[in-house]
Formats: sequence, C-alpha cells, structure tokens
Amino acid sequence: MIKNFVLDTNVLLHDPTAIFKFRDNRIIIPITVIEELDRFKKDLNMLGRNARTVSKFIDRLRVEGSLANWVSLGNGGMLRVAFDGDGAALLPAELQGNREDNQILAVALGEKVRNGNAPVVVVSKDTNLRIKADALGLRAEDFESDRVDIEELYQGYREVHVEKAWIDAFYAAGEGDPPAGAEDLHPNEYLVLKNSSSQSALGRHDSVRRKIRVLPSFKEDVWGVRPRNKEQHFALDILLDDSVKLVTLAGKAGTGKTLLAIAAGLRKTSDDEAYQRLLVSRPVFPMGKDIGFLPGDVEEKLKPWMQPIFDNVEYLFGYSRRKRQGMRGYQELINLGILEIEPLTYIRGRSIPNQYIIIDEAQNLSPHEVKTILTRAGENSKVVLTGDPYQIDNPFVDSASNGLSCIVEKFKGEAIAGHVMLMKGERSPLAELAANIL
Repeated sequence: MIKNFVLDTNVLLHDPTAIFKFRDNRIIIPITVIEELDRFKKDLNMLGRNARTVSKFIDRLRVEGSLANWVSLGNGGMLRVAFDGDGAALLPAELQGNREDNQILAVALGEKVRNGNAPVVVVSKDTNLRIKADALGLRAEDFESDRVDIEELYQGYREVHVEKAWIDAFYAAGEGDPPAGAEDLHPNEYLVLKNSSSQSALGRHDSVRRKIRVLPSFKEDVWGVRPRNKEQHFALDILLDDSVKLVTLAGKAGTGKTLLAIAAGLRKTSDDEAYQRLLVSRPVFPMGKDIGFLPGDVEEKLKPWMQPIFDNVEYLFGYSRRKRQGMRGYQELINLGILEIEPLTYIRGRSIPNQYIIIDEAQNLSPHEVKTILTRAGENSKVVLTGDPYQIDNPFVDSASNGLSCIVEKFKGEAIAGHVMLMKGERSPLAELAANIL
C-alpha cells in the first residue's frame, strides 16, 4: 500500500537526499518546512549547505508540474508541498498557534482526513514531535537511513582463547592462521589471544593473506606518547600504517583518541615525511548555551573552537624530544607548513592530496557530511575520524545516526579501513571516574 510521509525540517537538514529514499511512496513537505529551510540557507555551515541543496532539489521538480499537486521524483515516488488547510482546525487547543511543529502536525492531520485509508506517517528526528504526533493518533517514525544499533557497534577487536602451543608458534613465526572462533574476522581487526595459563598475545588480521600477524611493541615513543593499554596499542598501530587510508577511533572522554591521532600524524609528517602536512579540523558546535559572536579577525574568532587541538599539540611538545631540539610550540609547526588547523566549514570543495587529515568530534556530523569530507581526500591522503557517539552536541543527529557510527559500520569490511573502540580512560583517575559514574 502506498504511504504518505510528512517530513520534518530536521530530516532534510540531516540528509538533503532524504526525499529520494522513500521508494514509490508519497512525500509531503509542509510549507512551514520550506520556510525553515529558507532561514537556514544563509548559514555558512553544513546545515546551510544542506538547506540550499534541498531547496534546489525541490525547485528542479517544478518542471514536472505544480508543487501544489503531485510531481514525480523519478524513482516511482511522488512529492507535493502542502499547507495545513483543514488540519489546523483538528488540532487540540493546546497545540494551536504558529509553532512550526504544530503546523507540521496540522498538515499530517489534514492528509489523514483527505486520504482515508492511506497511511500517513510523520517522519522526524525530533523526539517531542514524534510524541505529540502519536498522542494525536498519527503514526510517527524517526528517519532511520544509515542508522546503526549503537549497542552493537563494531569494536575493532575481539578476545579469543587459544592453546599455549598456538601462542608459542604464533610468536615463533610472527604470524599464524586464524584460530578457532575467529573465522569471521574483518579486515584489520585486532585480536587479544589468551590461554588458560594467563599467557597472551596481540595480533592483527591481514585479510589479503588470511593471516594473524604479531603486533609489534612500541620500543620508542611516538612524539612522547606510549600506549597505556591494549586499545591504545591497537590505535597507534593502525594510525601509523600508511596502507590503511581511513581510521575511526571512538570512545568516551579521556581515552586518548585525539592525542594519539595527533601524535601519529606528527610522526608521519614531521619525522617520516610520509605526508606533506598534518591537517586537523573539527566541527564548530558549542557545548551548552552559545556565547554569541566573538571579536577579532578570523584566527581570533576560531581559536576558542580549535583550542582543544592546540592543547593536545602543546601537551605533546611538553613530553617530546622536539622540545629539546629547539622547536618551541605549535605555532612554529604552522609557520613551517607542517601543521594546519582549521574549522570543518572550510574543507568543502577542496581536494586534499598527500595529507594526514584528522577530523575531531566526528560524532557531531551527519553521514552525508562525513561523505562530503571523505570525498575531499586526494592521492596519498589518510583520514582519521575521532569522537564519542554518546557525547553529541548536534541536535540533528543522535548516537545511532551520526556520521562516525555510520562510517564504522559501513567500512568494517573494507581492507582500506580500520577501527578501534577505546574503552579505558587515561586522562586522570578523576576524569575516568567521572566518565563512568556521572
């Protein structure tokens, strides 16, 4: 049966191609959604670009006919732009007024009366709107394209029990065949190999040769950093491997995601010269109430947003030999062209070859935005995404629909990608306790 989907603005801002993802069903865009898109279109961030993209898609559909009637989407589906009409009179007194959410509900109620038996579904990423729709007797759903089960998110490693003889042979040869219980390994998946005698080994799956290779120890620090636990060991190994072009690091605050990524990036650019430059970027989302406009030029305005990156680089200088070799701080790296730190807003439209690219706080990005970033990577570039799927400041994504979680799941079967979930906090005992109990 053909369904009628009434879309909220946040669905289109989350994924500007959403109108094409409902197959042969009918899409209804309330006029208030068009008004909201108009308010977003002037923003110079990804939400603004998404708003402009949606408006262009809908504008092109006008060649098929009037948007007041049904126009073809080209995939079997139909679309029209609707006013609330008779639906406004169906709203209870508590929901009457000019609020955008209520006008969307009025459109849905009007469609339900008009279409009789045809199901009407309100699609929104706003929990409260879905609650109100359900209270009005309307069917309500989240937009679940690219949605993953966060509780089942791929960790990038697993623990396997083996015999003592297997571990002895593994160390002797430097590699081994996948043991029993590990036949379904993903490319670059890590193994914690244990036996009943408390003997253990760390390995990594080579999907091309179908072998588990011994994970080398870090005899030298990486810009003053050494792994403090097995997950950090896995992370540094994959971050320093030039054959792996996409790395995702997820974990709670204090697990070392950003610090490890920057340390590895400085090693590969400044020391090994495997890449021309280390580019570090992050989305500009405030935690809590925004403080408004900031004074100064562009560099001064951006410094508060980029300060966490500067803090990590300064920390590395404090513990690295580079400090004793005369290099005084991150500004010198920037002046030498080795390090570039900029907001994510400026990455779109660029082609970025031969660079080690770190995108911090990637959990605040939508899948579409992450796709835009990954398509910027040029020849011999490596992209590292770091973030905590449970610590999201973007109101248009959640722990299961953000770009970081999506990329982890979609790339886990690709030999060009690797992922590590960091579990143990190493920032300080206080930070670890706060992350666990608060």
